[in-house]
Amino acid sequence: MELVVARIGRAHGIKGEVTVEVRTDEPELRLAPGAVLATDPASAGPLTIAAGRVHSGRLLLRFEGVHDRTGAEALRNTLLIAEVDPDELPEEEDEYYDHQLIDLDVVTADGTEVGRITEISHLPTQDLFVVERPDGSEVYVPFVAEIVTEIDLEEQRAVIDPPPGLIDDRAEIASAREDAS
Repeated sequence: MELVVARIGRAHGIKGEVTVEVRTDEPELRLAPGAVLATDPASAGPLTIAAGRVHSGRLLLRFEGVHDRTGAEALRNTLLIAEVDPDELPEEEDEYYDHQLIDLDVVTADGTEVGRITEISHLPTQDLFVVERPDGSEVYVPFVAEIVTEIDLEEQRAVIDPPPGLIDDRAEIASAREDAS
């Protein structure tokens, strides 16, 4: 099974280093020197990590065969893909790989069907489930403990406790002005 573990950003300096947007909880394992990664687009790789370091809170990587800024800039926006055993599980109990979550049924705590997870969107602040509803529309569910209360891989379902307005149009609107009068 293939997992996207990072996206290459801009070139850093003149010696072929690039910034990377890490998309794995295990960068020390997946993005270590010597790791050989497939790429998307495939024509950019495979790439072998020659060195890595953290600079100002960002991971910088250098790849074998990329020795200057021009070569590094040519890799911008390339996805780095690691081959992972499909039976492998993340180290932490409450961590999941995207492939484990795709196609899970999403239900509310009272059993009401919401839909099916079709995609995981990895945003800078949090991850979102893209849930396809039975009518074909989509709803976005933040993957946070306050909303996603249970992931049951055996039953193939995710249980959510959505705030008003997340999956329906019955939002409760509170105004500070009403309290002041």
